[in-house]
Amino acid sequence: MLSRVADSIFWMGRYIERAENVARFIDVNLHMILDLPVGSAEQWEPLVITSGDQDRFAARYGGGASQASVIRFLAFDTDNPNAIVSCLRAARENARSVREIISSEMWEQVNTFYLMVSAPEAVRQAGESPHELFTRIKMASHLFEGLTETTMSHGEAWHFCRLGRLVERADKTTRLLDVKYFMLLPRFTDVGSPFDDIQWSAVLRSASGFEMYRKRYGRIAPERVVDFLLLDREFPRAVHSCLIGAEESLHAISGTPVGTFRNSAEQRLGQLRSELGFARVDDILAGGLHEFLDALQVKLNAVGDAIHETFFALRPIAAGAGRRGGVQA
Repeated sequence: MLSRVADSIFWMGRYIERAENVARFIDVNLHMILDLPVGSAEQWEPLVITSGDQDRFAARYGGGASQASVIRFLAFDTDNPNAIVSCLRAARENARSVREIISSEMWEQVNTFYLMVSAPEAVRQAGESPHELFTRIKMASHLFEGLTETTMSHGEAWHFCRLGRLVERADKTTRLLDVKYFMLLPRFTDVGSPFDDIQWSAVLRSASGFEMYRKRYGRIAPERVVDFLLLDREFPRAVHSCLIGAEESLHAISGTPVGTFRNSAEQRLGQLRSELGFARVDDILAGGLHEFLDALQVKLNAVGDAIHETFFALRPIAAGAGRRGGVQA
C-alpha cells in the first residue's frame, strides 16, 4: 500500500473519532450543568482545556468561556483545526483521496456527516436544541464506524483506519480524566460529596461508560473510575483496551509477531501497552494522577510520531536503488 493512501486512511479514522469525542464532551456538559450549583461559565472552560486549544480560544473569544462561545469554538469555528466541522472537513478530504480503497457507503456517510454539521441549520440547532444536534453527530460517527466494520475488507487499509481511531480514542480518554482531576473540583471539601459524584458520573458518561461501570462496580468511587477508564481490558473506550486493539492492528499491518518489534512504532506502542498492563491504580494515584496522565499523553504523542516515521514519512532512496534524487515512503 502506498504510504500516501495509508496516511489518509489513518487520519480519516482519527478525525472522525475526534469529532465524535468533542460532541460527546459538549453534550455531557450540557446535562451536567443542570445539576451543579455553580455558574455555567465555570463548567465550560474545562472543555476548551480538554481540546488543548485554550490559547487559540483566548485569542479569538477573550477570557470568558460561555456556553455560546465554547460551542461555537469547538463545533463550528473553521479557524479551529480541532473543531467538529474542521475535523469532518479533513476526514472528508482524506476519504476523497482514497475513494478507490474505502467502500462507497463509507464515502457517502462521511460526506453526509460533513454536510450535516457545516449546514447553517446546524448552528441554529446548536442554540435551540443542542442535545439533539450532538446526539446526531455521535450517531453519525457510530454509523461510519459500523459501515467501516461491515463494508470494508479487514486488510491493511482497515487496520490503518482502526489504528488511527484507537490512538485518538486513547488520547481523548486521558485528557478527559486529566481535566476532571485538575480543573473541575474547585475545593478540597467537595471530595466525596454529591457534587463530586455528579462530576465523576459526567466523566463516565463522556466516555459512554456510565452504565458499564455501574454494572461492574455499582456506586461511584473515584479510584474505581480511574481504574475503569485507564486499565480495563474489556471496555472499548478504556485506554488499555484501546492500546491492545491498536497493537493488534499495528502487528497485522507489519506482520511482526506479537511480543516482538521491528520498528519504533511497535516498540513504543508495545512498551506503553505493557506499562498499563502491569499498572495498579493505587500506585497511579499515589504517584499523582495528573502526573501519570501527563506522561501518558506524551507517550501517546510519541507513538503517533513513531507511526508517522515508520509508515508515512518520505525517505531518500539509497544510492543505486532507484531514480537519482528520488524519495520513497
